[in-house]
Amino acid sequence: MTGGQIGNVDLVKQLNGAAVYRLIDQQGPISRIQIAEISRLAPASITKITRHLLERGLIKELAQQASTGGRRAISLTTQSAPFHSLAVRLGRKKIEIGLFDLSGKLISKHEENFYYPDQKTLSDGLVEHLHQFLFSQQKKLNELIAVAISLPGLINAETGMVDYMPHIPIDKLPLSELIRLEFNVQCFIGNDSRSHALAEHYFGISKAHSDSILISVHNGTGAGIIVNGDVFLGHNRNAGEIGHIQIDPLGKRCQCGNFGCLETVASNPAILEHAQHLLAMGHKSKLQTKKDALTLPDICKAALSGDEMSRQILLNVGHHLGKALAITINLFNPQQIVISGEITQAQEIVFPAIQHCIRNQSLSAFHNDLPIVSSTLSKMPTLGAFALVKRAMLNGTLLQILLDD
Repeated sequence: MTGGQIGNVDLVKQLNGAAVYRLIDQQGPISRIQIAEISRLAPASITKITRHLLERGLIKELAQQASTGGRRAISLTTQSAPFHSLAVRLGRKKIEIGLFDLSGKLISKHEENFYYPDQKTLSDGLVEHLHQFLFSQQKKLNELIAVAISLPGLINAETGMVDYMPHIPIDKLPLSELIRLEFNVQCFIGNDSRSHALAEHYFGISKAHSDSILISVHNGTGAGIIVNGDVFLGHNRNAGEIGHIQIDPLGKRCQCGNFGCLETVASNPAILEHAQHLLAMGHKSKLQTKKDALTLPDICKAALSGDEMSRQILLNVGHHLGKALAITINLFNPQQIVISGEITQAQEIVFPAIQHCIRNQSLSAFHNDLPIVSSTLSKMPTLGAFALVKRAMLNGTLLQILLDD
């Protein structure tokens, strides 16, 4: 058998194993007969695959199902508790770490400030934080199977390389390889917005939809586009940079080098800067007393209580987001739009403004009955990184590694 033929056999083995595990995970308890009917794999193949999964402890047999005539079928379900992963949300000034089992249950978490002005400080500090967290979790930790990291910037998830981060200089940081060699487990990395979108699809408000768009308004403005149940990444593995759609050709210069990007008017720093500017010009507002320590929740609260300046600021943001989303809707025709960020605290003001622009600037067949909803997972920041582990199990990448151990 040639090398190519061996490779094809291994790929088929991985895909078949993933199909069986996915059915057990998503539809279990389920019998082998039902798996064969749905997957259309031969019963002998189902028996072989499930035997390997049972031996590895990834699934277990349950009590027999009620008989429908003939031999009773045994149900199968996934095992989650014995397998753990570390999920890391790396922010611009903070690190958050969660210990998860395979079901997505958060077992333990930790967060602290983390300032990293350069690539080496980032690499060394990240490794140190992970070692400290693992040491503190020794009594809770079973088998560590993966580390997953979500962060802002441009990431090649296939190679595990970080190509760009918006706040520090990066020169092809091989982050996945660094973590894999240090901790001897698989490492998955992804952009924070794209990972968040995937988490909403697996565990959150987008679970019932195979096509959705999440737009994240935080220090930057990013998007995650879910197509057919997975993140759409494009040629260079980074599709979704909605923050760099040009909204105003005469606008401010963006950190990407262009002018008038969405991020310059619809990110938290941009919103706060706009508010501070209006206050400095003497606009009447309840925010005058907080202008030296202004936060986005302050603006949202003031707008909801009738402060006109705050309300106009948020309406302006909603219109800009709506313009960018209208373009994205025309391209991808999603079933749902998810908004993430502190700005959703004033969704009564922001969402109608977004909808107004979408109605006027996208195809009616695409925006009719298109729901705009708030993220349900904003308070679980590390779940986005864990979604990368979940995907690797469901598509067979990590599953096959565990079976080959």
